[in-house]
Amino acid sequence: MNTLSACIEGIGFWGDGLPGWQSARAFARGGPLAADAPAKPTPQLLAANERRRAPASVAVALDVALAACADAGREPAALPSVFASTHGDLAITDYMCATLVDDPRAISPTKFHNSVHNAAAGYWTIGAGCVQPATAISAYQATFAQGLVEALVQVATGSEAVLLVAYDTPSTGPLGQVSRSEGLLGAALVLSSCERGGIRIRATLVDGEARATGGRLAGHAAGNAMSPMLPLFDALAHDADLALLHAGPGRMLRLEFAHE
Repeated sequence: MNTLSACIEGIGFWGDGLPGWQSARAFARGGPLAADAPAKPTPQLLAANERRRAPASVAVALDVALAACADAGREPAALPSVFASTHGDLAITDYMCATLVDDPRAISPTKFHNSVHNAAAGYWTIGAGCVQPATAISAYQATFAQGLVEALVQVATGSEAVLLVAYDTPSTGPLGQVSRSEGLLGAALVLSSCERGGIRIRATLVDGEARATGGRLAGHAAGNAMSPMLPLFDALAHDADLALLHAGPGRMLRLEFAHE
């Protein structure tokens, strides 16, 4: 592909012990984990009863999405979005499979509703009152890189700004043996055409294998299925000028940054 470019206007982040981009950035630079961090975020975009029912996948996706929009000073309702998740919510998938085997009529309608891969995107558009297009993407270990390419393409083809949200949750049951994922991890970027400035990013697909970077964020959340995105956030935390992301077998997404 040709080089795609945009500006990062806003960042949202959530990880175990890292309830926000500021704490994640400080940790990446050698700081401690937040000692009193909650086990999962409480998405303020939802009404109280919806917040209580929201699964961890929806909670983390909406939390980082709203944080990125706030950081960018963008109205959530105005942005088209790309939601990227390797597995969706594996705990709910495990529940669905087990219940279908043991007592199919006992399936919870709410959990069935939350089992689809675009559940988080649906909650987001409803909660934000957003009628802009929303895309849900999965590409195994290349999910984040391909989600980023999709968001960059949307900017390149006329969208003023696009919200990219990536997240994965812990796996449980038999699925945990074949689709391993540990902890709760999510991040979001508001990407734009650079009219408002921001961190400039240039992305190019190249041949090769992305290697471990040794960054603290990548090491801390290495067990989560969305960990392939973390070299980008380690690079942003250190104001670095380069990151390489796994983009598929024998392919990398080369990211170059210009910090203003």
